[in-house]
Amino acid sequence: MEGNRDEAIKCINIATKALEAGDKEKALKFLNKAEKLYPTEKAKALLEALMQNGSSAGNGTRYRRPPDTPEGGQSKPQSESHDVGGGESAKSFTRDQVEGVQRIKKCKNYYEVLGIGKDASDEDLKKAYRKLALKFHPDKNHAPGATEAFKKIGNAYAVLSNPAKRKQYDLTGGEESTSSGHGHGGGFEFHRGFEADITPEDLFNMFFGGGFPSSHTFTNGRAQYSHDHANHSGRERPDERGDGGFSMFIQLMPIVVLILVSILSQLMVSTPPYSLYSRPSTGQTVKRQTENLHIDYYVTRDFKAEYKGSALQKVEKDVEEDYIANVKNNCWKERQTKTDLLYAAKVYRDDRLRRKAELMNMENCKELERLTDLFRGG
Repeated sequence: MEGNRDEAIKCINIATKALEAGDKEKALKFLNKAEKLYPTEKAKALLEALMQNGSSAGNGTRYRRPPDTPEGGQSKPQSESHDVGGGESAKSFTRDQVEGVQRIKKCKNYYEVLGIGKDASDEDLKKAYRKLALKFHPDKNHAPGATEAFKKIGNAYAVLSNPAKRKQYDLTGGEESTSSGHGHGGGFEFHRGFEADITPEDLFNMFFGGGFPSSHTFTNGRAQYSHDHANHSGRERPDERGDGGFSMFIQLMPIVVLILVSILSQLMVSTPPYSLYSRPSTGQTVKRQTENLHIDYYVTRDFKAEYKGSALQKVEKDVEEDYIANVKNNCWKERQTKTDLLYAAKVYRDDRLRRKAELMNMENCKELERLTDLFRGG
């Protein structure tokens, strides 16, 4: 009989997968076969759970997943704590959790999943999602199928909270698909066009701040993705595009507005009629001098025809003010540079730096002195 042990374990594994998929009959068939091949506490616990109210675990009794049968014999009895999921150890669940999963699996549309009417407001949607997401999160609910139920709840909220998708869903959505391979899945496959643009885990973390950090893997029958922020952050999944183009446009709208405002502001600010330097790009290449301080400036060829009398005097006043401001600023830089060189020469006893400071032309400071003398003389 020991030779049948491996076959029995294979039957148990098939049964646990069938149980998680909601196929009670298949699970029962393989568990009975496992018991005939090689009796174990694990198979016995699964059978007991199946016999009590479908696949639930009895009146609030919690069943814990036991370790695999040790080599050469049966596992030790577990007191009222048995494996019903066939996965990690020490994971338990209640009858209410199993029944809740079964209810979600039977839902035919997203409104039914969230337990709301078609006229539900955004606030109603949020309240319903918060309640169900906390109840069915895989790190809190270990009943068979809880992971898929959690994903279905997330998809339901993501679609119905999007006005465009909700409108489209109300017109054409509502019925579950019956693609091959998923007919026994209890209604987990909805129309392809009504999928979320965000993973259920990301959506959950947006609401609760990552209250249940996890590394669960969710499968929707077309693509598989893992909840691992370091690996999938910012990466688009092929089955979650939906109206992603419109969503992306909405997200980029503030940036587009800022760019437009910047462009308009530049267009509204008129180019000054003069430049202190020759600027071929604006056509300001004709050299002139102010009448008062004899400051050089550059204008366009039609400047003389447009600016006469008081208008010309105002332009030349602006030219002189800009020129003096530039000279003052450059003189300050020259003095600062000379001071720094002299200080460094003193600290490092470097005659080269001292001579460099003494030989500085200080052209802007000399020009500032010239302008000051002109004002005094005037």
